[in-house]
Amino acid sequence: MFGTVKRFVRDERAATSIEYALIAAGISITIIVAVNTVGTSMKGRFEDVSNKLATAGN
Repeated sequence: MFGTVKRFVRDERAATSIEYALIAAGISITIIVAVNTVGTSMKGRFEDVSNKLATAGN
């Protein structure tokens, strides 16, 4: 029983997996925020171009 507990405490594979999962989550959150910010900026620019084209046609 104690041998199993000692092996469990010394096993670092789970810790490494958790670290990789946290890194992946951080990267994912960064990408989502960046895409959302760029999307909002581009939406404003496309609306501006659309309005200018509509005005130029009149």
